Amino acid sequence: MTSTSTASSADGLASVGPRDGRPAPRAGTADGAPAARPGRRRRRGGEGLLVRYAFIAPAVLYLLLFYGYPIVKNVVMSFQAYDFSTFFNGSAPFVGLDNYATALSNPIFLKALANTGLFTVGSIIGQFVIGLGLSLYFRKHFPLSGVLRSLLLLPWLLPMIVSAAVWRWILEQDSGVLNRFLESIGLISEPIGWLTSSDTALVAVIMVNIWLGIPFNVALLYSGLQAIPEELYEAGQLDGATGWKAFRHITLPLLRPVVSVVLLLGVIYTIKVLDLIIGLTGGGPANATQTLATRSYELSFLEFDFGQGAALSNVLILIALLFSVVYLRANARAAKNG
Repeated sequence: MTSTSTASSADGLASVGPRDGRPAPRAGTADGAPAARPGRRRRRGGEGLLVRYAFIAPAVLYLLLFYGYPIVKNVVMSFQAYDFSTFFNGSAPFVGLDNYATALSNPIFLKALANTGLFTVGSIIGQFVIGLGLSLYFRKHFPLSGVLRSLLLLPWLLPMIVSAAVWRWILEQDSGVLNRFLESIGLISEPIGWLTSSDTALVAVIMVNIWLGIPFNVALLYSGLQAIPEELYEAGQLDGATGWKAFRHITLPLLRPVVSVVLLLGVIYTIKVLDLIIGLTGGGPANATQTLATRSYELSFLEFDFGQGAALSNVLILIALLFSVVYLRANARAAKNG
């Protein structure tokens, strides 16, 4: 056989498929189809990115409009002499840190700061302890447990101002249900001014806020308890870990992430409570229930000094941010060491 016929035979074999006689695929493709052009791939990638941005655009716009703008506006107002006359003449001169100096040097500020701390700590401790106890109780299955858990959410579902009105009627000094009940069982001889006495007003407000916050704590803590496998408790019983030992060595460590969320959100929510206190006492009597939130409201909407009100609200935001950072770092360090 000549070299010419050998070469032609090799060319023919190269152009025929291995079994079915179809032409072999072109180099660089899997099935003989033409390769996609780089420009088309870039164009499709750009369209996909545009679609993704279009989906998140409404959420970003909402956050900027209803959260970003108010915060920026509040910060700007805190450096201006922004009062009621500004709405008519549009004049809001820049005053630097004068609003902060005036608001912080007012004697009511220290009283409001102390009340804010007492109100927050008392509410969080009461809500968490009672909420954790109820969560552990509801973890045990018994008849109507689901119904009782549903009813427990009722205080959380009611509007805050409605709850304040109901509790104001309950705590009324002369005709309140609580005083009448305590008198009927002989615990008190004369009515107690729960909301009208400076000695008991803050305690009464804390009690009402604890009642309002229990459902939130129960909902989160109960869900966290449900995520703990029963096998761990069974294994712990074999090692003698029952009762308090099981709670300390099994429940608490595994519940720590949920506890962190509950406490953090609870503090952030409680530190800025306004409508409950306004509905119950209005910050009185004699500033006994005045907090930073109610003082900021009072400066802005009763005294119409929006600059000082904005400055005080910024202080409140800063306190919440500092607490969040310190708490999260401490919790992360404890989890790492534990």
